[in-house]
Amino acid sequence: MDISKRISELKQDPEFANNVGMILIHNGVVRGWSRGSREEVSGIEIKADHEIIERLRAEHEKHPGIYKIVAEANEGTFKPGDDVLFLIVAGDIRENVKACLASLLDRVKTEAFAKKEIMA
Repeated sequence: MDISKRISELKQDPEFANNVGMILIHNGVVRGWSRGSREEVSGIEIKADHEIIERLRAEHEKHPGIYKIVAEANEGTFKPGDDVLFLIVAGDIRENVKACLASLLDRVKTEAFAKKEIMA
């Protein structure tokens, strides 16, 4: 997962400058504490349904003003600080890009991700 490389690749597209005025990025990172109890976490086990993620990516790429979306999800066992989810949304104006990223992130997390925290 190399977010800088992915953005650079997007910018190589000859139509990029004609269609993109904003890029928003979600970089999901393993927290060192549990969201519910704030108890210390030593790791997390993640399962990602890549078919659902791809379906959601393609669906959201059709939203008004959206030019391209990149979605990368890792699965396996990770420690705090590890990257687990990249979402890159490139589009015309902030109202379209912000709304799209928020919707995509919420749906990926609820429909395509399963995780189990490993307590310290």
